Amino acid sequence: MTSIAPVTGVPVASAERPAPQPRSAYPVFRPITTRWMDNDVYGHVNNVVYYSWFDTAVNAYLIEQGVLDIHAGTTIGLVIETQCNYFAPLAFPQTIEVGIRVARLGGSSVRYEVGLFAQGEAVSAAGGHFIHVYVDRETRRPVPVPEALRTVLQGLVVGS
Repeated sequence: MTSIAPVTGVPVASAERPAPQPRSAYPVFRPITTRWMDNDVYGHVNNVVYYSWFDTAVNAYLIEQGVLDIHAGTTIGLVIETQCNYFAPLAFPQTIEVGIRVARLGGSSVRYEVGLFAQGEAVSAAGGHFIHVYVDRETRRPVPVPEALRTVLQGLVVGS
């Protein structure tokens, strides 16, 4: 369904705003501690920090699982799309619990979905996604998701 933007007259797609997710929507969690510098002048974590938490949580999980070698691996993931919705403020000092799931596991790409929860809260304060395309480190050309990585990611696929 589309509507017309009142000022420009350009059609605008209308979609319902995503809702906060419950903890049960994510199979894996990683803690992240906020830092003093994460807060902005408005007294809450600045929006750009949320994206760094997405990267930190997913990549740390993959490193811990032994399927990502950031120094010598021949395959790397490059972000081609990212998005975030904000539902409640987060601020220093808080511990954030980052929920991770995989919404789509393709031949050379993965759509990670991430929920950010204030410690102990039942629903997410923010939620978003990013898509990695896996490429050869040298040529930067897409390659199939390596089998060991695929095996780990299959455990995170929504509904698995």
